[in-house]
Amino acid sequence: MNLRSLPPYFHALPRDVRRLCRANRAHTITSGMAAGYIQANLVILPADQARQFEEFCEKNPKSCPLVGMSAPGDWSAPALGQDLDIRTDLPLYRVWRDGVLVAEVTDIASFWRDDLVAFALGCSFSFENALLACGVSMRHFETGQGVSMYRTNIACTPVGPFSGPVVVSMRPFRSKDIIKATEISAMIPLAHGGPVQIGFPEEIGITDIATPDYGVATEIKSDELPVFWACGVTPQAVLDASRPAFAITHAPGAMLVTDIAIPDYDRLVKDFSVPII
Repeated sequence: MNLRSLPPYFHALPRDVRRLCRANRAHTITSGMAAGYIQANLVILPADQARQFEEFCEKNPKSCPLVGMSAPGDWSAPALGQDLDIRTDLPLYRVWRDGVLVAEVTDIASFWRDDLVAFALGCSFSFENALLACGVSMRHFETGQGVSMYRTNIACTPVGPFSGPVVVSMRPFRSKDIIKATEISAMIPLAHGGPVQIGFPEEIGITDIATPDYGVATEIKSDELPVFWACGVTPQAVLDASRPAFAITHAPGAMLVTDIAIPDYDRLVKDFSVPII
């Protein structure tokens, strides 16, 4: 992928992306935005469940890499970024009651409570930006659609009421790009790290790769293999199974762009920009 074809907000600063979201001027999907910074999935729960969910994230770091969390009632979450408002700075949110999705909204100010704790969990969009910067194209950028995501037969390590299946995202690559994608993503553990499966979806319980559980189907060409990464939609599958009385999450693809820089990002891009022969 050349520089002219990079997404329009690829070099935007995180605060500028958040301001676009706050003004309802951002695209619903934040992929390709603010390269070099960690994007995060969002889970918001009442404080009386926060400690157990924090432990759940610690025991499931591949699916739920914990980037940061707020104090109860603190919507500013200063550890995640300056001039940040958890209630408005994502493009789209989901509101859950008893494990059932009851609303999708562009801000959650009217739902906010003083006992709510926000968890930011790393997202694969962060390593996708690194791949794009290193010249590795991905089908969903070519088509303008999101990635395909699947529930698997891999069980999360349960903690208290929180349990459920690992969800994975899939991107098809040719062999030379699989090597690059694996090595680059493995260097960014806050963005799920390296793949969990390559080439054999049936081994993780995916019986029909043409029918994803989330997102849209992705074409896999004859010279490509599907590559699967742990996905930040996992907590939504966990909420569906655990059915907490109240929760808020991001909508799939609509992330919080944090001020947290990917460690050694410039060096990583420089090292991996040389084509593999």
